[in-house]
Amino acid sequence: MPAIKRISSRDNPFFKSLLKLSSLARERRELGQTLLDGSHLLRAFLDAGGTPRHLLVNETALQDAEIAALLDACGDVPQTMLDDALFAQISELKTPNGLLALIDIPQPNVDATHSQFALLLEEIQDPGNLGSILRSAAAAGCDAVFLSPGCADAWSPKVLRAGMGGHFVMSISESMNLLEVAAEFTGKIMAASLQADRSLYDSNLRGKLAFAIGNEGAGLSTALLDAAQQHFIIPMPGKIESLNAAAATAVCLFEAVRQRS
Repeated sequence: MPAIKRISSRDNPFFKSLLKLSSLARERRELGQTLLDGSHLLRAFLDAGGTPRHLLVNETALQDAEIAALLDACGDVPQTMLDDALFAQISELKTPNGLLALIDIPQPNVDATHSQFALLLEEIQDPGNLGSILRSAAAAGCDAVFLSPGCADAWSPKVLRAGMGGHFVMSISESMNLLEVAAEFTGKIMAASLQADRSLYDSNLRGKLAFAIGNEGAGLSTALLDAAQQHFIIPMPGKIESLNAAAATAVCLFEAVRQRS
């Protein structure tokens, strides 16, 4: 394990760069880096074959056996200890477990032509919803997710926490022209729409498939609806007009899983 450096001043240039990285999507895009907050995300990243650029701990983290084991598992990755007050400025958790990992954002490795089971997400703006969708997509076995420019930053700390490691087991492409993605996708594109006549459960979800999911307020754009081969609705016998985007996506994904089993 390398020697641990210590930062105790908020004027430290490295600390300032970490603070910007934790709060600004622009900074994450420009550097191609993000922060993983907590031992669970770091473990998921390591299990997926990732290697962090830098590890950050607070003063109490080294007393934790799980964190100590993770630090050992990272070998020669540089480590820095932050004073508790500085660590709390970077971590968004109310009770941080004292571990942050600086990583390079994984590059997309599955394009629309080669994807077998994908999501096309249009203007999913809520970070919690987006993270939950990515978690469900990973659990259902999606190989690729394509996000329109209006979506939340997929690699923000909030989305990463809600994704629970799902980010690291599939390809995520941001700021995509979804009409171009739809044109390149060689399978069937299914669009969720409250105006559709066909039930999700009456749809054939076998084979090469992509679900198009829109903003829960506005739904999918007319252009993306027109690009889909089929529209469907999720039956809701209760007195609620719609599900949120994360819940609706999970229902769709696991109906596809059921049909494919």
